[in-house]
Amino acid sequence: MAGRYTPRTVLAHLIQRRNQTYSEIVAEFVELGGTITERHLRRLASGERAGTTPQTRRTLQRMFGKPVEELLAPYVPEPVAQVVPAAASGRITTGNEMEVLDMAASRARAFALAAQTGLGSEAMEQVYDDVRHVAKAYPQRPLPEILGQLVETQDLVFALLESRQRPEHLRQLYFLGGVTGGLLAKASHDLGNPHAALTQARTAFLCADNADHHGLRAWVRGLQSLVSYWAGNPHDSVRYAQLGAGYAEQANSTTGVWLPVSEARAWAALGNADAARAALVRAENAWGTVQADELDEMGGLCTFGRNRQLYYAADALAWLPGERETAEQYSRQAVDAYTDQSHPEWAFGDAAGSHAAMAITRIANGELEGAADALAPVLGLPTERRINGVVHSARRVHQALRQSGHGDDARDLQEEIEMFTRTPMQTFPQ
Repeated sequence: MAGRYTPRTVLAHLIQRRNQTYSEIVAEFVELGGTITERHLRRLASGERAGTTPQTRRTLQRMFGKPVEELLAPYVPEPVAQVVPAAASGRITTGNEMEVLDMAASRARAFALAAQTGLGSEAMEQVYDDVRHVAKAYPQRPLPEILGQLVETQDLVFALLESRQRPEHLRQLYFLGGVTGGLLAKASHDLGNPHAALTQARTAFLCADNADHHGLRAWVRGLQSLVSYWAGNPHDSVRYAQLGAGYAEQANSTTGVWLPVSEARAWAALGNADAARAALVRAENAWGTVQADELDEMGGLCTFGRNRQLYYAADALAWLPGERETAEQYSRQAVDAYTDQSHPEWAFGDAAGSHAAMAITRIANGELEGAADALAPVLGLPTERRINGVVHSARRVHQALRQSGHGDDARDLQEEIEMFTRTPMQTFPQ
């Protein structure tokens, strides 16, 4: 629900009167045949944007009963007949205090950064905090909740890079530009757009070069390997993982584990069991030299922990018929590792992938009921958490059922998977 601040436009006033959230307005907009993002709607309502397409104008007029010119005009409050008692003035009672506080914090941040000619230490700390916040939130929260903030943060970093900055701050800003670009590469991948994902990753790698940061270079290569793997290009996935290996060796960060275990599952997808096993061994041995760098310290998606290693190993071994027992062990450990949702390493996507890997190993052992139990938490995920990797993992289970020869005995499970994959996150109103 929109906070009870004084609206800047007639549109904002009408949205406020409807007692709905912006996401609910967007959903209604889409149902009427229009297309609009929540960010665009907010900018129209705040008076920041006036440009609209003919379709948007028609849909807005249909929803609110007024021409767009009138909707986007400044809102003039009607005179209030009753004076609010001093003790109650300024009190927010809408139940949306957090939204109001977020808006106030965003405004304060923008003022603090705009008020300086060249970043100071406080402003740079604020930018770091913005990027760190999104990096930590990314694996645990639905993408629609954080995508707007992520895009705005990248806009901010790029704007700062395009303005005159002190030399000592340029490297830091390029580092943050690489991180935000990497996060948006992952976001593009999660929305099923590998082309946009690799475009963001190339820009992120350019930023990593300008920052001269080996750990960031290796991390971006890991993202490119991940995108290629789920896009069905395992050879490219292997290539990117190997391209990043030299940088990871110099960085000694957790990318030294991520890259070989990413290579392992790409080799496994290609059916090369020997190369997959060798890469898994390299990943395990890499822990002996890991020292967290400033990228690891960002946390969240910027670091690679033991839990993710278990999931990746289970995912890799699930491809290999000769590794059933080991695959089952890894998948069980991975599922157990992601049971605690309060753990800092918990990630709903990796948790879902671990369950899918367990389902595949159980299908290979003829345990169809066990496979259905393993996949049940995945099939229960709401649409906003059905990211690209999760949907592909479910499809791999469907494929395993077909290839097992037990498809007729698991028809209900196959139909559940088909229903689940019909509504990926791309269908969720943004």
